[in-house]
Amino acid sequence: MNLYDIGRICVKVVGRETGSHCVIVEITDDSYVVITGPKNLSGVRRRNCNTRHLEPLETVLPISKGADDESVAKAIEEAGLTDKFRQKIRFEF
Repeated sequence: MNLYDIGRICVKVVGRETGSHCVIVEITDDSYVVITGPKNLSGVRRRNCNTRHLEPLETVLPISKGADDESVAKAIEEAGLTDKFRQKIRFEF
């Protein structure tokens, strides 16, 4: 079991999408994963992302590797996390 598993919900901590929730849909290598928001929920588009730019949360959604945005959105809705994904987290430094 890896910290960055497929279906793991994370929060972006670096970049223009800082504070937005996202879901890992594919593992590229030890340092990179493919994430999606999906864009219509959290504003995070599907892209490669360095794992150092993510803060993993405890929740893991039951999705398959490379799942499309519709199935990810459906899994988020079934878990009751739609409102959580629409809100951004503010970081205080």
